[in-house]
Amino acid sequence: MEMITSAANPTIRRVRALGTAAPQARRAARAFVVEGVRAVEEALDGGALPSLVLYDPVALAGTPRGSALLERLADLRVAQPASRGALFAAAETVQPQGVLAVFPQPDWPVPTVSTDPPLVLICDSLRDPGNLGTILRGAEAAGVTGCWLTPDCVDLYNPKVVRAGAGVHFRLPTYPDQEWPAIRAALAQLGVGAIAALDMAGDVPYYAADWRPAAALIVGNEAHGLSPAALAAATKRVAIPMRGSTESLNAAMATSVVLFEALRQRSVRRKA
Repeated sequence: MEMITSAANPTIRRVRALGTAAPQARRAARAFVVEGVRAVEEALDGGALPSLVLYDPVALAGTPRGSALLERLADLRVAQPASRGALFAAAETVQPQGVLAVFPQPDWPVPTVSTDPPLVLICDSLRDPGNLGTILRGAEAAGVTGCWLTPDCVDLYNPKVVRAGAGVHFRLPTYPDQEWPAIRAALAQLGVGAIAALDMAGDVPYYAADWRPAAALIVGNEAHGLSPAALAAATKRVAIPMRGSTESLNAAMATSVVLFEALRQRSVRRKA
């Protein structure tokens, strides 16, 4: 396949536009851009099928991991070589790693009850893309069953969310643009009755809550906290006790603290 060398090439411009587009445009296209060797590799490992891959063969051949990916791309009809300059024009990052791909947005099925009690995360009006991506990455590592995002959250497929998530978009069932009635219905279907809101003024220390049964954690907006709808849905408010003069933790850090306590409690139960 002939190498793309011009930054004005229609394919380059289309990929660039998808990365910089408003959330509504990405939603209409049902596609998003993934950049970097590891991120593309993990998407392929997860069985995701790209509609387009742009790669710089010289850059990929410079590392063992890149060389391995280069061999895999040889079997993909949608893989298109591009010069360093053309790839730079298509990428969002300042220093692209020699590959980017366009993937369809995953269409996760409605979750069902399994043998393990579900652990659900609800992101309520989160606005920082780095926070959301990091939260999703930590949620998957902590064994979260699925994550629901309210409509005013930052776009799930914002390039910064995708980079911070490091492949989590292809592994963690995530449901964006969900109104609270739909979230409540999903929780009921999963048998989740214990709904904890993370609130620094909460009256229950996060480690004192019982995370072993089916449970949900709500994380609110970085600046304004939990919405009235989130507080109305919660059955308890959990806090992270802190020493010193620090008033609060970063949303991603606080969420990970609580979710890994839930993982610890559940792991102890399995060993018992």
